[in-house]
Amino acid sequence: MDNFLTVADFNRVLLSTVWLGPCYCLFGAIATLPWSTALTRGQGPRLPAYLNLLATAIACIHGGIAFFATYGRAVTYIDWPWLRVGDLVLDFSLAISPVSVGAMELIALLVFLAQLYALGYLEKDWGMGRFFGLMGFFGFAMTGLVLSDSLLLSYALLEMLTLSTYLIVGFWYSQPLAPKAARDAFWTKRVGDILMLMGIIAVSSLAGTLNFVELEAWAATNPLPAWQATLLGLALLSGPLGKCAQFPLHLWLDEAMEGPNPASIMRNSVVVGCGAYVLVKMMPVIALSQTALDVAIALGTLTAICASLVAIAQVDIKRAMSHGTSAYLGLVFVAVGFQQHDIALLLLLTHGIAKASIFISFGSVILTTNNQDLREMGGLARSMPATTFAYVSGALGLVGVLPFGTFWVLYRWICEPELPLWTVGLALVINGLSAVNVVRVYGLVFAGERTLKTRRAPEMPWPMAVPMVSLGILNLLVPLVMEQWQLALSYTINNASSQALSELFLVLMMVSGVSGGTIAGRLYFRNDRQPVSLPSKALQDLLAYDFYIDKIYGVTIAATVGLFSQLIAWTDRFVVDGAVNLVGLATLMGGEGLKYSTNGRSQAYVLVLLIGIGAMVLLASLSSLGI
Repeated sequence: MDNFLTVADFNRVLLSTVWLGPCYCLFGAIATLPWSTALTRGQGPRLPAYLNLLATAIACIHGGIAFFATYGRAVTYIDWPWLRVGDLVLDFSLAISPVSVGAMELIALLVFLAQLYALGYLEKDWGMGRFFGLMGFFGFAMTGLVLSDSLLLSYALLEMLTLSTYLIVGFWYSQPLAPKAARDAFWTKRVGDILMLMGIIAVSSLAGTLNFVELEAWAATNPLPAWQATLLGLALLSGPLGKCAQFPLHLWLDEAMEGPNPASIMRNSVVVGCGAYVLVKMMPVIALSQTALDVAIALGTLTAICASLVAIAQVDIKRAMSHGTSAYLGLVFVAVGFQQHDIALLLLLTHGIAKASIFISFGSVILTTNNQDLREMGGLARSMPATTFAYVSGALGLVGVLPFGTFWVLYRWICEPELPLWTVGLALVINGLSAVNVVRVYGLVFAGERTLKTRRAPEMPWPMAVPMVSLGILNLLVPLVMEQWQLALSYTINNASSQALSELFLVLMMVSGVSGGTIAGRLYFRNDRQPVSLPSKALQDLLAYDFYIDKIYGVTIAATVGLFSQLIAWTDRFVVDGAVNLVGLATLMGGEGLKYSTNGRSQAYVLVLLIGIGAMVLLASLSSLGI
């Protein structure tokens, strides 16, 4: 009997090997490289796709079993020492907890469904092998990031996500808009990443460590003066601003919709959430400065309101929902600003699953109609039932409607006794605008009469239908999943406000969602419906063009950088090069002039040297005397 593993031994093995979860995805990505670089020809792109599917499936199975092994247990840390110099200790540390392992399992599951979906979506694309390799790197970076307990390791994995985003957005590089969108996404994130790297270097020298658990203990001692804590908090905040597409680094997510839709599924659900996850982990350090927390609240509020308004004026089906992603991540920033990490994590959970279900249905619509314009769609509910189910399920999960997931998170949030009253209004407004947007898209795409583009629109084959239906069912099960996670998070609902006030908030939450949906239904379920129904053309253009922020950037930041670069170029050409050329010309002319004074008499050379030295001594003497 001693030769058999006990349950305790099996759990111990699972806990010690959880780090293999990201490695499975990495193995699939590396195995795809021969196909990605065209070294293997004649075998087609399906074999690398199957290798990545198998690797991700193994990661799902391992992560699922490990989650049940970690359930109810204390956090376990796995440390790999990397650099120890003086008081600075840098380790690659992993935190094995129900939250981190559950997040890893959720990401692995969504990556698997997106990859299975991509089998049908990219069936005729010979770049399928390259795409699956990039998705493997995506999965490795995201699953490793949620396990990471090291700010250094998290930053490295965020950089891998940025590189993968650049490559996947520019996947169809022959299309003119794809490379531009990839460059914009890459350089926009670079702005926040550089500032975040400065903050990481600063906190490593101040705290002597970059492990999150040790940083939390260090931050509890309140070791920094106010100005230093503010600069540090703002620097660390800037990285997630770019990753989560928050103002003013938010324009890249809209342009990133040029990439293949299976990547958009991940980008709008969990990729942007990874930046917010790191933000939650850094919250104890950022909380050293109330100014930094106020900035997070202000930027999150501004992004949530503006992005929700912009979304209802878009005519591109993917862009209409990508702005909604920025809006919900704005609510996450507000929750972090109030130091409510439980609300932030649950918002990431419900939003991620709902948005994945919505975007997976969009892929089917785009593939079967060869169209992304809402003005040319309609009547797809009758011919595409699985696609419609996936969208409706995701829309219900995204909007705060009883009894779906986001409703319970928002209701729990607005019932917090310490929460300012204006935040209750913010949650209700964003919920109502989100309801307007999802019902508007449903009315334009799935309801109404068929158009020329949707007259012949069959349902997708099983590789695409299975993940769509699976995500739709998962959305319906989110309330049960949340209940389990609430236990894992020691999450207890504490309605300190009166029972009457709690019931009022419950009614207000329901009213905000239903009223938003009703308004959109009356506007967009008519036969003569328009894709955008706003009071004036000026307001419609203002929202459709994202408050003209790109043009404002063009005449301010871009123009300033361009003018500065022209000034540098002029200085380099006429000042630096001119000075160098002047020295060279003077040397040339001096040499040319002196060669005619050479007579071969050494007495004359010595006389010239003596005269020169005498003149220098005389000048030095006069200078010392102050003359």
